[in-house]
Amino acid sequence: MKRDKTYMAKASEVDTQWHLVDATGQILGRLATRISRRLQGKDKAIYTAHILTGDFVVVVNAAKLRVTGRKLMQKTYYRHSGYVGNLKSFLLRDMMESKPDRVLQLAVKGMLPKTKRGRDMLRRLKIYAGDSHPHAAQIETSSKGGVWDTEGR
Repeated sequence: MKRDKTYMAKASEVDTQWHLVDATGQILGRLATRISRRLQGKDKAIYTAHILTGDFVVVVNAAKLRVTGRKLMQKTYYRHSGYVGNLKSFLLRDMMESKPDRVLQLAVKGMLPKTKRGRDMLRRLKIYAGDSHPHAAQIETSSKGGVWDTEGR
């Protein structure tokens, strides 16, 4: 019995779309997993691990994300400058007040590969705390992209 060859996508064959996500009332972790799968291209049949097959994702209303449990008071983010004694810590509550787009970006970044390709995927993610964004032209001209419904599909 003859085996078929495994399909490998080529960079020239990949058709990228733009997707608009409204984060109002959505749970942070569940939204981040859907976004990371879309950025990696794992929702497509042509997914190939070494080729960038993912789409662009634009997130609006990141300030209106929800978190479950007591994460607002217990989850801590850390930042270190590299100098001795310069470890800074921030609660999720403080980050949501000052930089709500950064919270979602860090959640998605943790779910992407820690390689150059993962950094390229993260560059395709555009997050805005408010309702407006400058990518309306790309989303309208995208052939199959568009606004996600509440389930993220």
